Amino acid sequence: MLLCAALVLSLYKKGRFAVVAKIFRFVIVVGSIAYFAYWFVEKSLSQFLENSMAVQVINHLPQPLDFYVIRVSDKDGSDEKYLSKHIGRIRPDFYRIEYLNMQKSNEFWIVGYLNKSRLAYFSQHAVTEGNRDQIVEVRNYINQSQKLSSIASDQVGILKYDNMKISIWVTLDLLLIFLNSVLLFRRK
Repeated sequence: MLLCAALVLSLYKKGRFAVVAKIFRFVIVVGSIAYFAYWFVEKSLSQFLENSMAVQVINHLPQPLDFYVIRVSDKDGSDEKYLSKHIGRIRPDFYRIEYLNMQKSNEFWIVGYLNKSRLAYFSQHAVTEGNRDQIVEVRNYINQSQKLSSIASDQVGILKYDNMKISIWVTLDLLLIFLNSVLLFRRK
């Protein structure tokens, strides 16, 4: 909203209010650039967590699969019962490592998709010791539980929808930052 307000304030070019508007626009543009720089660095750094459990997913199938990990919380009736993360598309005979904070959980699920919406793999894993790393080798197309896999598919759908919303807002914000920067720093 502030970036939109700064864009509207670019209409004022003369007078005392123009100087205040230009300072306001400059503060908003610099603040938003700093915010997005911090956000991008935070998102791109490794997600290694202190006192976390490493889950290594190895794909031994002949096709690449798109994997998600879902951590199941111990709290009943909580809004944060499921925490979904996208591990990535893993090629045959390759692996990925994801770090999970298992402080309030003793179970996680691995979900693999062959295409964008075709569930090809689902497994449920119990964690007996919170910090002991686990290796999950995917050797065949299995679905351990129809009921749990439908819950997992819903959680993956929610994660994809949230990621799509965030990507739209980030794209719009970056466009507004660009427009404000061009209007603010252009030469006459």
